Amino acid sequence: MGITERKTRQKQALRERILDAARRIVMREGFAALSMRKIADAIEYSPATLYLHFASRDEIAQALCAEGYAQLLETFVPLAQIADPAERLKALGRAYVAFGVAHPETYRLIFMEDPSYTGAALGGVAAPAASADIAPVEESGTPLKADDDPGDASLRIMIVALEELKAAGRLPASVDVAVWAEAFWATMHGIVALNLTCPVFPSAPLDTVVDVALDAWLGARHAAEPQAEPAAQQPAAKNTRARKQSTEARTESSAQLSTRPKAASA
Repeated sequence: MGITERKTRQKQALRERILDAARRIVMREGFAALSMRKIADAIEYSPATLYLHFASRDEIAQALCAEGYAQLLETFVPLAQIADPAERLKALGRAYVAFGVAHPETYRLIFMEDPSYTGAALGGVAAPAASADIAPVEESGTPLKADDDPGDASLRIMIVALEELKAAGRLPASVDVAVWAEAFWATMHGIVALNLTCPVFPSAPLDTVVDVALDAWLGARHAAEPQAEPAAQQPAAKNTRARKQSTEARTESSAQLSTRPKAASA
């Protein structure tokens, strides 16, 4: 091993030690307790050494967010093989919520602290023109690459499932799958955020909440569509009403005749 390679490995190893110490502090005490000095004390280095690897605490936070997204993607990838897209979305939703609940401080750091951390972790997905930057769905079905942005890749897995629902006629043809994927993500985030900030709500098991939310979410369009009366039944209904009106008229006429006074006989 050459000197240059050895130095590169040592530098990478120290970077990992810094991130590991930062991760432990965040998990144990929360992000507010994280500081360069506390990290330096944990790894027994001077704070100045940390600045050779990270410009600031915020840069460390961004790196932790990116790691969190990579962990989330690892849970999503096997679920992408589920054949039924609706069941796949449910499985993705359950996995997302389980990740947030199992890693509360990491989740808070990614989504509930500084938006710049989320932006750095999400990469292109966090940009304003997110839906325009996402590759076409036909291409997004290709195997994920090691250098794919984990946030982008996670969202793309959701988009593929929604596109399959749309192609099967289970979603309207006008649906923008990128927007629906963001709405799906936002729905799951709401469940996690409620659980982290108000643990007694929701009171039902989280998997059940996810399933009910998605059943309602995917079925809402059917409830919103007006159910037209079948054309074949419309004439029959009209004929029935006409016969009823005719019968009522004859009955009324007979009643009037029966109550009319008879003429006196001569």
